Amino acid sequence: MFQDPKIYIFNSNICGRIKQEKIRTSDIMCDKSFNQNSILAAHPRTHMGEKPYQCNVCRKSFAHSNALVAHQRTHTRERPYSCDVCSKSFITNSNLIVHRRLHTGERPYSCDVCSKSFINNSNLTEHRRLHTGERPYSCDVCSKSFINNSNLIVHRRLHTGERPYSCDVCSKSFTQSNHLVIHRRTHTGERPYSCDVCSKSFINNSDLTEHRRLHTGERPYSCDVCSKSKSFTQSNHLVIHRRTHTGERPYQCNVCRKSFAHSNALVVHQRTHTRERPYSCDVCSKSFINNSNLIVHRRLHTGERPYSCDVCSKSFTQSNHLVTHRRTHTGERPYSCDVCSKSFINNSNLIVHRRLHTGERPYSCDVCRKSFAHRNSLILHQRTHTGERSYSCDICSKSFINNSNLTEHRRLHTGERPYLCDVCNKSFTQSNHLVTHQRTHTGERLM
Repeated sequence: MFQDPKIYIFNSNICGRIKQEKIRTSDIMCDKSFNQNSILAAHPRTHMGEKPYQCNVCRKSFAHSNALVAHQRTHTRERPYSCDVCSKSFITNSNLIVHRRLHTGERPYSCDVCSKSFINNSNLTEHRRLHTGERPYSCDVCSKSFINNSNLIVHRRLHTGERPYSCDVCSKSFTQSNHLVIHRRTHTGERPYSCDVCSKSFINNSDLTEHRRLHTGERPYSCDVCSKSKSFTQSNHLVIHRRTHTGERPYQCNVCRKSFAHSNALVVHQRTHTRERPYSCDVCSKSFINNSNLIVHRRLHTGERPYSCDVCSKSFTQSNHLVTHRRTHTGERPYSCDVCSKSFINNSNLIVHRRLHTGERPYSCDVCRKSFAHRNSLILHQRTHTGERSYSCDICSKSFINNSNLTEHRRLHTGERPYLCDVCNKSFTQSNHLVTHQRTHTGERLM
């Protein structure tokens, strides 16, 4: 198992004592070298699977006594190693050493391929796998592989449903401890990461890093399929985008078997089955299945439209609405039907269009069973049963079941007729009225 021992002589420059010691420096089985004999002696247990040191609280076992000592501190909450800069404490000295580098900026481990540097060797080891493509940790359920064991452990919880980290305030549970740490800040209000440009603060560092890119314009993650023309501020956005090329949708609903490209989309979708709408407006009490919808809804009350077109200055409540609008100026219609080649300015319009070919009407009324190709059509239809008319004219108080009808009605008061015939200059309050009129010029027969 071991190489022949080497003899080392140690001479202390403090007390003058000379000590001669034999050290076996490397393991023949894997050629891994060590600078301490005790560590080398424990290393063969990683090959044999031997774990002789067991915790008397949770019965977890370890290959080395030091690992057991460190583990036991997770039960006793003892954290004997404290940072002399910020007073943060740790259960092991090695964790403290790595932490101090956050203050000093020291990153002693450098990648020999791209020169990126890291505060500890394990981060460098994982990073190198991005270059080599090595993913040595595989899930025994779905065979998905990972660059480190911790990612595999977290992934397995998708199969087992285990969420071992629970909030002691609201009992919400999480698959990862750092997610719990960040979640707790929603209760305490702590936002320890601040932008040095605009002073906006965040509950975690990754949100701050992403925010800074709004100031710098940096979009470091580029798609290698789209000829690097499409780039992203976040790596996970690139991962999700790539699935539009591969068609991969790894997250499946266990109720209706619908699959999604992103786990968050699955979580939101599942609420359509449970009817859970956990995000409520503090003005009108309307509730939503996700926080982003609530944020957009609040702008109806505040009038905020933070996304402005640099061509015509029209503003929008959502960034994706601005992106779609810009295509009306550029003429870009990047989404094409593979049946009839008709193209669209956004993917949602293409999805709805495809249903004309397939006959799919996935949205069904639970009162009369009438079905619709589009979710919004179902929502409007349901109001014919409930009598809800939530859009009211501020001039005559007449109410409508949808905003577009209200917009058209207001033109009766304002006299606005925005749809103009380019043949005879006759104008109309509604686009479909213009379409009908134009047929009088083209000779096209009305259906």
